[in-house]
Amino acid sequence: MDDNSPPLVTARSGLYVVHLSIHGLIRGENLELGRDSDTGGQCKYVVELAKCMGEHPDVERVDLLTRRIVDPKVSPDYAELHEVLNEKANIFRIEAGPRRYFRKESLWRYLDVFADRCLAFFRQQGAIPDVIHAHYADAGYVGARLARLLGRPFVFTGHSLGKSKLERLLESGMDAERAEKKYNLNARIEAEEYALDSAQLICTSTRQERDEQYAQYACYQPEQMRVIPPGVDLSRFKSPAEADVSTEVSDRIERFYTNPKLPTILAIARADEKKNLSSLVKAYGENAELREKANLLIIAGNRDKLESLSTAARRVWTDLLKQIDDYDLYGSISIPKFHTPDEIPHFYRYAAKTEGVFVNPAFVEPFGLTLIEAAASGLPIVATDDGGPRDIIANCQNGELISAFDPEGIGTAILKTLSDPFAWKRLSENGLQGVRDHYQWRSHVDTYLKEVEPLVNRMSSSFLSIAPEEKSSLLFRDRLVFTGQDEFSSLEESEAVVELKQLMLDSDRSVGFGIATGRSLNQALELYREQSLPHPDVVISHLGGEIHYGRNLEPDTAWQRHINHRWQRDEIVSLLQNEEGLRLQEEDEHQHQFKISYHWDSDCALTRQKLQRRLRSEGIEAQVILSDQSSIDIIPPRSGKGNAIRNVLMKWGISPENTLMLARRGSDYEALSGTMLAVLPKDHKVELQQARFLPRVYLSERPGYAGLLDGVRKYRFFDEIKLPTADEKQDASMESVVAIDTHARVAVIE
Repeated sequence: MDDNSPPLVTARSGLYVVHLSIHGLIRGENLELGRDSDTGGQCKYVVELAKCMGEHPDVERVDLLTRRIVDPKVSPDYAELHEVLNEKANIFRIEAGPRRYFRKESLWRYLDVFADRCLAFFRQQGAIPDVIHAHYADAGYVGARLARLLGRPFVFTGHSLGKSKLERLLESGMDAERAEKKYNLNARIEAEEYALDSAQLICTSTRQERDEQYAQYACYQPEQMRVIPPGVDLSRFKSPAEADVSTEVSDRIERFYTNPKLPTILAIARADEKKNLSSLVKAYGENAELREKANLLIIAGNRDKLESLSTAARRVWTDLLKQIDDYDLYGSISIPKFHTPDEIPHFYRYAAKTEGVFVNPAFVEPFGLTLIEAAASGLPIVATDDGGPRDIIANCQNGELISAFDPEGIGTAILKTLSDPFAWKRLSENGLQGVRDHYQWRSHVDTYLKEVEPLVNRMSSSFLSIAPEEKSSLLFRDRLVFTGQDEFSSLEESEAVVELKQLMLDSDRSVGFGIATGRSLNQALELYREQSLPHPDVVISHLGGEIHYGRNLEPDTAWQRHINHRWQRDEIVSLLQNEEGLRLQEEDEHQHQFKISYHWDSDCALTRQKLQRRLRSEGIEAQVILSDQSSIDIIPPRSGKGNAIRNVLMKWGISPENTLMLARRGSDYEALSGTMLAVLPKDHKVELQQARFLPRVYLSERPGYAGLLDGVRKYRFFDEIKLPTADEKQDASMESVVAIDTHARVAVIE
């Protein structure tokens, strides 16, 4: 940040809420729902939630943060940095990774960059949010990181869950290896565990989601889960008695029909295999009575030519067109190629006008926003007996539940709904009343704020504020060099330190020096003097357990209070006292209030990841870090070198992009994966092998401080800094980049 960044503020007259929704295409109007698998109901939900919260009197400000996309293949709207939703609600787009549009499974390696850019955004705005609410696993990872670092309440909505997806893929016959390669599910599931572990409130749409889907996770916390059904903008959806159907929409539908006066069976979904549209076509095609009694209308996104669709969408449409031909449905099925978002309500209204039915045959349906829209249009529903539809039909009493795997049963349920005009009218009226009673946005936001406000009231004021008595040379720095600590490996390193000190002298005090180490403060200072390093402006010791500033080594006591949150040191020591392959290191220099250090025997001890899961299964939140393939450190969830460095940068207004880190040990990893610049010297430890592929990590062929000097020259760090572009390492094989270890954020070869 520049020196003119405003001071960070948390005191406000109303709530400042930040929503994170990173993937897909998000804008305030004309959402491209169904364009691909990443532009589904979540995009619509977060935009409408932000708008409605911006209209609430108890909310002062709402920001929806998403990824900025600059790509000729999509609308230029997604490149706009700022979009106003209403007087108090905004969309801000954050740079993270390559600017082009790509699917969410490729986003993982850029999430730490997104997190750092969010911190920069808060600094630029001069405001820290009262609440951080993340949507889906990728944003859950980012939101948990931000909330831990900033000490703010964290709310998580999964929308759909990785474990449920993996189950469905395996049931469909896909093997686990292929599922992982295609969908990166290990990273997604670990991100969900991390988010659940961190969240003070978990919002679910249905009871089934709360009781069954989340129950598969180690960090399942039913006491912190609330079922708050999403709202619907009812002003857009009206029954045929309340509004007419667009003539243009009617004409586009009816040009396919031989007899347009028949009732219409309507399905609106993405062209995605999990939406199971082929079973609906089969149910219709194989039921002669149903074909005589009704027409079928399928809206599954826009398409020009099949070859221009994504692979998944092209496969779905190819199968549908084959079925239409096999069952000879010409004249009975309408499949318009194009529609606008504003025309969607007219499709519902058209089907309701013909006294038809809306069908959602998806294999799994976490909520089912289309079912609410159909009900608000006076259209009875037939829907899969999974997740959201169970609650919606229970609340609205407006339809039938069916098995997604039973085409014959689907056809029977549709026929039953269409065969009794009196029952159809009752279902239609029930749906209209039910959505008004249960699914309006204002009631959703009222319930949400009642749950959130106690969380905000329990949080202390920001520890990032600088107290009047605090003094630091960092006030005069606009960039920082950070280093861990190791013994010199050669004369070359000693000579490099002399050159580094001269460069810092010549920088006219603009470049500061920091130490970030796992050693104690005394050990760090002893080695600093022994190696004649530049005098540190800040010393981070015990893996983030302590921060000291300046020549007088003033302690940052607010940071220690912050990392003490949910730290269970005694419980961890007791739990692991008889753990095979772990032996506590000596007490004097290796142990600390916020660091537990063990000797680790790789032949018989649990791996780092398994040890992490062991703690989690006992309800203990902590970070487990492996160093030198011989020692394990356990630290608080809010601690760590990377978090401590980011705290320093936020507190003193220094940009991460003006920060250069010399990294050699596994504990340095979380400092490397965001927007900070980094150097991996030749003598880096094996735990950092996978960091070589991170976008802002420079590999030097020289050891230690000699490697640091190579990085200084690479980035022109003492001049006008040269930042690497997001695409510089795009040729690296994605198979070479491990799925993010989202709990401890340390890449480890195991």
